[in-house]
Formats: sequence, C-alpha cells, structure tokens
Amino acid sequence: MTQVLIKNGVYRNKTVNDVVFNLVKGYQTGAKGGYVTVESDGYFGAEFDVVRVRVDGIGDIEYTGGESVTATPVKPTAKVKETDEEAIARIRERFEILDQMTKATTCGDIRAMIVSGPPGVGKSFGVEKIIDKATLFDQLAGRKLKAEVVKGAATPIGLYQTLYKYSDPNCVVVFDDCDSILLDDVSLNLLKGALDSGKKRKISWLSESRVLRAEGIPDSFDFRGSVIFITNLKFDKMKSQKLKDHLDALQSRCHYLDLTLDTMRDKILRIKQIAADGVLFEDMGLDTDAECEVIAFMETNQDKLREVSLRMAIKVAQLRKSFPNNWTAMARTTCMKAAD
Repeated sequence: MTQVLIKNGVYRNKTVNDVVFNLVKGYQTGAKGGYVTVESDGYFGAEFDVVRVRVDGIGDIEYTGGESVTATPVKPTAKVKETDEEAIARIRERFEILDQMTKATTCGDIRAMIVSGPPGVGKSFGVEKIIDKATLFDQLAGRKLKAEVVKGAATPIGLYQTLYKYSDPNCVVVFDDCDSILLDDVSLNLLKGALDSGKKRKISWLSESRVLRAEGIPDSFDFRGSVIFITNLKFDKMKSQKLKDHLDALQSRCHYLDLTLDTMRDKILRIKQIAADGVLFEDMGLDTDAECEVIAFMETNQDKLREVSLRMAIKVAQLRKSFPNNWTAMARTTCMKAAD
C-alpha cells in the first residue's frame, strides 16, 4: 500500500509533523486549500477512520511505497519526539538569544532584527525591559531618549518621522505589533531602507510635505540607528506570494529570530518555563500549589480557552486569588470560548 509522509499539516487543530500514514487519496485542493486523505489508524483518536489532513501545498507531503507520484520519493526516517525538558530548553535558549541581541542593538553592534512569534508569549516583555534599562539615566536626567517602542498602526509619514528622530548611532526603534507597515508599499520601502545591511542607509521622502517642513525634517537622511521589528507573522508560512517576496527581502537584510513556538504544546511549555523561573506570577501572592493549579487548568482546557498565552495565565491566576472557592467556574465563564 502506498504511504504518505506528512511533513507539516493539521487536522481539527491538531498539528501533524513528519508522520507517515496509509494513503487513501492523494493530494487534492478544495475551498479551504490543499489536503491529503489518509487512514487515521488511531492517530487522531479511535473514533476517526479516514481523515483529510490539510497541508499548505504538495511540498508538505512525500509518497512512499507503492506507486509514487513525486519525482524523487524519499523514505522518511523516524523522528525522535522532543521531550518537555528539551522543548523548554529550546524555548529558553531562543528568548535568551533575544535578550542578548536586544542588548547588542542598544550599543549599535546589531543594527536590524526581526522577531517572529505568536501573540502573548512574551516577545515584547524582555525587549522593553532591556530598552527601559538602557534609557534609564536619560529618563532620570530629563534628556532626549535614545530609544522608543512604537506600538500599533503607523502611517508612512509617521514612520519616516520616527526613523529620523532615532537616526543617530546607538539609537533604537522597536516596532511592536506594527504589521500594518508590511501592507503599505511606502512604509515597506522605508523599513527596507532602515533594515538594510549596507554601510550607508539613506532614507528618503520623495513627496512634498508641509508636516516635515514645519518640523525641520529633511527629505532624506542617513539612518545610523538600530531597528527591532516584532511581529506575529511567520515569514516562511505566508501564502500571499506578493507579501512573501517582500518579507523575504526584509529577512535577507537583517537578523531574523523565529522563537519556534509553533504548537499549542510549545505555548503551554513557555508558560511553565516562565512560571518555573518565578516571573509569571511574581507579586501575586500565590503559593506553589495555587500556581500549579492555574497551569494545570490551562493545560487541561487549552483547546477551550480564548487564547493560550501569558496574559491568559495571569487572568486565570487573578481569579484563583480573588475567588479561591469557585475560581474554576469563573474561569470557564470568562476565559473560555462559548460552546457551539
């Protein structure tokens, strides 16, 4: 019987990575994209016999055994499952690298970095903490700050003004949750200029602007600062070819750090890691047993929660502290999705 290796797929929110199944029907496309039909054989639960696993494209599968429809079929090797301890170590290392590279931007050693990861896992927290520390003396002395964290939407002219404001050496601009920049051609070209790895990064505004003229901002300048762009987008998973080409151009210009929190399990382990480090429930007055109850509740109900994030963990912990006798009922009502 022909078998298929699914490198990267999903069925009913369960991810499938490098798993071999008996093939029922080869790759097809439907209204929701590509899929391949396989025998579950207990992988998705005893109640499922034949399932359609969604994949991004035919490159996410390989046929093995029987008659292959790929040009060069490769027999998959068994993948050793990563233990919880190994996954936590991987996650901790990525965030430690993020801290180290952020520190390097504050002294100009790293000039441009893109940080990719899902929302609510603490991408911004460590970066903002390091930026605050780097600007502490400027804040106390009332001097112009050498760094700023920009959140939310940014217009092209606003982006140009911000880059000019922090264009001096050792200045840092952090764009957090500013993905709208990537959807505007003018903003995108400005960002490309700021992230460029060349020795000289010249940024220009080619349109007449009374706003820039009134503020004494020139129509071109050399950007010598550093940029950190924090995004929820995973650059290598974009389906829009046009946007993917732009993201590839950005990625080639600077350091790209993927925090590799790609599964629900990774998010739960990130919560466990932060809690074990004594940071997550800091100053909340919960004992160890209460903290463990909060995490166990999230792990048990991970598919029902509105989101699995550090923010959600804190919300549940607040309920555990305020309503010790019926906090689980409160959490189910306020933190879970409505039943269909």
